[in-house]
Amino acid sequence: MNKALAGFKVAILVTDGFEQVEMTEPKKELQAVGAEVFIVSPNNEKVKGWQHTKWGDEFAIDVNLEQASPQDYDALLLPGGVINPDKLRINDHAIEFIAHFVKNNKPIAAICHGPWPLINANGVKGHTMTSWPSLKLDLVNAGAQWVDKEVVVDDMLVTSRKPDDIPAFNEAMIKLFSQAPSK
Repeated sequence: MNKALAGFKVAILVTDGFEQVEMTEPKKELQAVGAEVFIVSPNNEKVKGWQHTKWGDEFAIDVNLEQASPQDYDALLLPGGVINPDKLRINDHAIEFIAHFVKNNKPIAAICHGPWPLINANGVKGHTMTSWPSLKLDLVNAGAQWVDKEVVVDDMLVTSRKPDDIPAFNEAMIKLFSQAPSK
């Protein structure tokens, strides 16, 4: 089994309403290549997914956001969904957590609406990226160049548009993460 990311620690930052498959599938792929993956959330014990048009499953939280130290992680995964990133982008702790990865040039993978809180963390200006189409204007207004592609890698940032892009997103994310130094 390929253990390209053995010892590599990835934080998945989510709150209720994340698009479930955009968390579960990348998490599974990261674990398959040896990464240690942690669900970080402002919630206390559990977080609830969203499955396209209805509530999904509950997942145990590994670390509460207020106790999480971004220095403990090598990379960040930001799943989409509409509710999740909208809540995270107005949470000061979440923005500070994300900003650590931006400022320290640590790899970030964001899919669908996942790039939304990156705007508040000053993480999009000057980057070429993609997202769910409704975020295009927000990203452009924040200084990003938006393109409609399955997956975009720009420096230490990988972005994708939607659940259908997950296979390409996972491949690009694992490649990017494997090229980054671990702590």
